[in-house]
Amino acid sequence: MTDIAIQAEGLGKLYRIGRARRTNTLRDTITQTIAGPFRRNRNPLAPADDETFWALKDVSFEVKRGEVMGIIGRNGAGKSTLLKILSRITEPTEGEARIYGRVGSLLEVGTGFHPELTGRENVFLNGAILGMKRGEIARKFDEIVAFSEIEKFIDTPVKHYSSGMYMRLAFAVAAHLEPEILIVDEVLAVGDAEFQKKCMGKMREVGSQSRTVLFVSHNMAAVQTLCDRVVMLMAGHLAEDGHPEHVVGRYLATAAGRGGEIVWPSDQAPSAAGFKLFAIRTRAADGRAGGTYSTRLDLIIEMEFETATVSKGLCVGFDLVSAQGATVFRTYQNDQAPEFWPPIQPGRNRLSCVVPAGLLNGGVYLISPRVSVHHVEWMVQLESVLQFELVLDHGLSPLWNSQSDRNRPGVMAPILRWTRA
Repeated sequence: MTDIAIQAEGLGKLYRIGRARRTNTLRDTITQTIAGPFRRNRNPLAPADDETFWALKDVSFEVKRGEVMGIIGRNGAGKSTLLKILSRITEPTEGEARIYGRVGSLLEVGTGFHPELTGRENVFLNGAILGMKRGEIARKFDEIVAFSEIEKFIDTPVKHYSSGMYMRLAFAVAAHLEPEILIVDEVLAVGDAEFQKKCMGKMREVGSQSRTVLFVSHNMAAVQTLCDRVVMLMAGHLAEDGHPEHVVGRYLATAAGRGGEIVWPSDQAPSAAGFKLFAIRTRAADGRAGGTYSTRLDLIIEMEFETATVSKGLCVGFDLVSAQGATVFRTYQNDQAPEFWPPIQPGRNRLSCVVPAGLLNGGVYLISPRVSVHHVEWMVQLESVLQFELVLDHGLSPLWNSQSDRNRPGVMAPILRWTRA
C-alpha cells in the first residue's frame, strides 16, 4: 500500500462569471422579437457572457498518510474550491486529484440538517449523509449528544434551536466520523470560546490517531498548533509549502497592509446593514506614522467608518494579533462604562483606541477589525488587514538596549514596579 493519501497534479478550476449560456427555444425567440425593442440596454459594467476566471491554476502537492496539512490564504484564494475538488463535490477543469482512502468532509457544518426533524433524527440523517452506517451512528449517538451539550433538547425540532445549538450538534456529528482522510474547513469557528476549545481538542485527537487531515482556517494559532505542514494559496496558485511557522509568517507578512494605514475606496469598503468601514490607521502619540513605532510611546489605532443609524448595541473594535497568529487581545469602544463611550452619530465617524506605552513587546503585530451588534450579528469581521511593528525601547537604562532584552519572550514587556521586601 502506498504511503501517499492525496496526490494533486496540475489542478485547475475555471469558472464562468457571466450569464449562463443556453439554447434558444421557440418561446425565447418570440419573446426576444416582441420585447426586444422595449428592453433596457444591458449594464456595460456587467461581465460579458464569456468572461471567466481561474479559481485554481496548476496546483500540485502530495499528502502522506497520517500527515496533518494546513491550507491558508485570503478569501478568494481558492481554498474552498480545492477542498470541493478533493471531496469530489466538483470536477477540476484540468489536472487530476487521486485520493487513497475513505474521505470525510466537513466543508459546511450542518449540511444535511432538516429544520422540521428533531435533533435525534437529524443526527441519524446527517450521519448517513456524511457516510456513517446506522449501526455506527447508534454506537456513537450518546457520545455525539454529550459532546454537543444539548441533551435536554435532542428531541426538539432543530428549527427551534439557536444558531449556537445548531452548530454544536452539527459539529458533534461530523467530528465523530472515523475516515482515513478528514477534510475540514473552518469548523473551529463555531460556537462560543469554551466549545471552540472542545473542537480544538477533538481535532488534536484526530491528528494523533495517524489519520490524514486537511485543515483550512483563518485561525493561524490553530493552524500552527494542529498542523505538521502548511501550504498557502494566493489567487488560485500554490505560493508556499513548508513548516507551519515559516508559511504562517509569510502569510501574515504578505496579507496585511503596511505604511501605517489601510484605506478602502467607497465601492470596495467592507460593509453590512448600513455600516461601512473606510479606513484603519496607526500612529504614535507624537503624531509620527509609517508603521514602525517605539514601545516608549502610546500607540494610537484609529478606525474610520460610516453608519446609517445608531444602535446602542453597536460594537466597533478589533483583535490585535501577533506575528505567530495568536490573538493578543480584543477590544471594543463600549468596553468601558457607558458615560465614557466615544459618541457614535449617523454618518461619518472616527474612533481612536490608545494602546499604552510599555505594554507590548517589540515585534510585528496585525489588526483584525471586528464590528457587530451586541456581539451577535457580525457586520465586519476581517483577518489581519493592517500590519505594524513595535521596537522595544523603554529608554530607562542602558540595559534596555541589550540584544537579549530586545528578544524578550512573550507578547508583553511591561514596566512593572519592584520594591524591596
